[in-house]
Amino acid sequence: MYVMTIDQRGSTGDVDRVPDLLKELGSLSTSGRFERSVGDEVQGVVERADEVVDIALHALRSGRWYVGIGVGEVDLPLPASPREGSGPAFVAARAAVDRAKGAAAHVPLAVVAGGAARRAGAAAAANGAARSRASAACANAEAVLRLIGRLVQDRTAAQWKVVDVLRSVRHGTNGTHGTQKIAAQKLGITEQSVSRAVMRSGWQEEWGARPAAEMLLALADSLMTGMTEGDT
Repeated sequence: MYVMTIDQRGSTGDVDRVPDLLKELGSLSTSGRFERSVGDEVQGVVERADEVVDIALHALRSGRWYVGIGVGEVDLPLPASPREGSGPAFVAARAAVDRAKGAAAHVPLAVVAGGAARRAGAAAAANGAARSRASAACANAEAVLRLIGRLVQDRTAAQWKVVDVLRSVRHGTNGTHGTQKIAAQKLGITEQSVSRAVMRSGWQEEWGARPAAEMLLALADSLMTGMTEGDT
């Protein structure tokens, strides 16, 4: 399971952007629910790794949010409100968003593996190895997401116009020739202009790397779940 804590940057000198973000997140996730947790912070529990990637990159796009992702166990059954949730993944998400604030000059995102119940003997050794692998998977997921996040943050408004149309034409592709032609027609620009925007925006690189981030998040989650199941 994934817990995401997203905190507004520079909120003391800015308007409250939480209501708008919550509306946007509603269209990005079918497996999770987000709500204001405290102040200018949003929190939610998400089941799918691909949605975690979508949400994280959407938040990074504007440059207005710190993104913390906690991976691991949550206490079940989940309460109706994410604010009332508990478990290691919630603790990890808090640690992640705090660490993301330390990376504010770069890409303000962090991924942290939650803890799990400790056991003795062979079970402890097995859990320790799984926890180490889960932490490594989280660190690698964070590295990939920060690389993609840099591409997302550095796009110009003109490049985003092209990218947004490409996504609406064929969600999840890397900008094939046919797709670019349709985008050019919709935007009223030449296909060559679309091609240049695709190249300079890192669109192909982003969609080539997204599956790696999803796979690493899913690996970390499966390792943490395995530890939990082994403790029952």
